[in-house]
Amino acid sequence: MVRLTIDRYLNQRGITRYELAKRTEIKFQTIDRYYKNRVVRYDSYILDRICMALECDLCDILAYVKDEDVSAP
Repeated sequence: MVRLTIDRYLNQRGITRYELAKRTEIKFQTIDRYYKNRVVRYDSYILDRICMALECDLCDILAYVKDEDVSAP
């Protein structure tokens, strides 16, 4: 499962969601959904804007977590 780690990234750098919304010119509500990991389908445009604004790579704000509920045969 893919998880967003924008919350950790922003907290480590002392950047608020409001500041990120201003830097990306994306609505605060959209940034808030990404921050709270409440996004089902990731928009590549938004992820690109976030990475550009934070000067980071995609791997800095996304993480792959193995789903423990799926058992191997």
